[in-house]
Amino acid sequence: MTTAEDLGFATALVRLSHLVQRAFIDVGRSHDLTPQQAQLLCVLAQGETGVGMTDLGKMLNLEKSSVTGLVDRVQRRALVERVADSGDRRALKITLTEEGLRLANAAHEGVVEKLEEMAADLPAEQREAIAAAAWRMAPED
Repeated sequence: MTTAEDLGFATALVRLSHLVQRAFIDVGRSHDLTPQQAQLLCVLAQGETGVGMTDLGKMLNLEKSSVTGLVDRVQRRALVERVADSGDRRALKITLTEEGLRLANAAHEGVVEKLEEMAADLPAEQREAIAAAAWRMAPED
């Protein structure tokens, strides 16, 4: 059996990111969403007043044109809408529609369930250590 020491820290993180991506792929497919669409909906479900396009790009690690295309596609499905930003009339915020919120919640629950299944055999201390390390490495902006 290969150990974490054999793989190295970076390789282990890459493998972990692939597992997380696999969760978004599987859950997205079950809701007729691409992994990126599922991630977008989950991100939007976290924000109460909508999210600006620039912030979405940062959160999803996408270029502006990619965010625009992604938002366009989910807007055509009536899952999101663009609304004027009350703080800057030139800017728009992306918000979930009622159907988008329903689907976002379902996708989020599905991803959480998949990740919990993947970690089911880990002792609680290891799960807590992984969570603490992840928060320290990627703090909220």
